[in-house]
Amino acid sequence: MTAPLPGDPAKHVVAVYPGTFDPITNGHLDILRRALALFDRIVVTIAVNPRKQPLFTVEQRIGFIRDALPDYQDRLAFASFDGLLVEFARAQGATVIVRGLRALADFEYEFQFAHMNRRLAPGIDSVFFMTDEHNHYVSSSLVKEVASLGGDVTGLVPPAVTAALAAIYAKQ
Repeated sequence: MTAPLPGDPAKHVVAVYPGTFDPITNGHLDILRRALALFDRIVVTIAVNPRKQPLFTVEQRIGFIRDALPDYQDRLAFASFDGLLVEFARAQGATVIVRGLRALADFEYEFQFAHMNRRLAPGIDSVFFMTDEHNHYVSSSLVKEVASLGGDVTGLVPPAVTAALAAIYAKQ
């Protein structure tokens, strides 16, 4: 028996797309849509980062993603984790880790992690997507900062996130 060829329907490729997604941006969604064009199933993995104080709960973040991508519900799964990403990926049956790159600083950081992950789990590869030209400067932190100062984040995040940010910062 030979190994399945790329694109072979007998091979079901699962990827994980990790991040804090607090909140999800249109840049994240662009990468997720493009990854869905290549992989059969994607587990959007909400990282629990004790160094960060999230603005939104894990459930809210998942809700924003589901709301923004209604056509992909059967190919998306959601989970949170707080350990080694490669161990989580193995447990999900994933062979790919999806990451986005905005700038050179992202590349250096991701380059180190990709190599360490490859050392820890040789059967799991990292696949990088460059952000599109409309979103290369957008980060969740920047979106929250602009929204907290009363700035308009329309077009940078899905409409549900824009509304949620406006509601949070209107109270403060």
